[in-house]
Amino acid sequence: LGPPETAAGYSIHMIRPHLRDVPASRFPSGFGIRPMQPDEGDLWLAVERDAEAYLHLGDETFQKEFGHDLTSVPQRCFLLTGPGEQTVGTVSAWYYTYRGEEFGLIHWIAVRPAFQGRGLGKAALRFALRELARWHSRALLGTQTRRIPAIRMYLDHGFEPDMEEDRAAARWRHVAAHLDHPVLRRLGL
Repeated sequence: LGPPETAAGYSIHMIRPHLRDVPASRFPSGFGIRPMQPDEGDLWLAVERDAEAYLHLGDETFQKEFGHDLTSVPQRCFLLTGPGEQTVGTVSAWYYTYRGEEFGLIHWIAVRPAFQGRGLGKAALRFALRELARWHSRALLGTQTRRIPAIRMYLDHGFEPDMEEDRAAARWRHVAAHLDHPVLRRLGL
């Protein structure tokens, strides 16, 4: 398998084959979500940097990820808000062509550490999946093997490992060594 590509582990993809039956998004009292504006890239980057435990995010990260279509940012990128309208997280209901097919993309979901453990990630994911259903019939996301709590949340919300990726079985066995989940057991991992 070789050494991981990043400090966050090996890159993996997960697919939700449909966008039906997404549970309602319920934010805890005092928290919510709002559309992001194209000029709020610095705010997005501050949240992502605060939440990112493994990777260095350069000043160009927002532009690199979303700059090719800034007009879609208000419809597809969201900021989680907390008490006093502070920004506590981000999530994007983006789009992506994967192996020549169009997918809705759960992209850059993050919650500041001071606000983790309150169900905000789950609420944001559900919100973004419902938004994706406006334009897409299925969803994709990319993550890394050391992000075990996030992977558990994704599996709990209907995402499945993309086992067609190069070295997928070995990478997912690495995840299964740290995460006991019915989906992984069903796949023989």
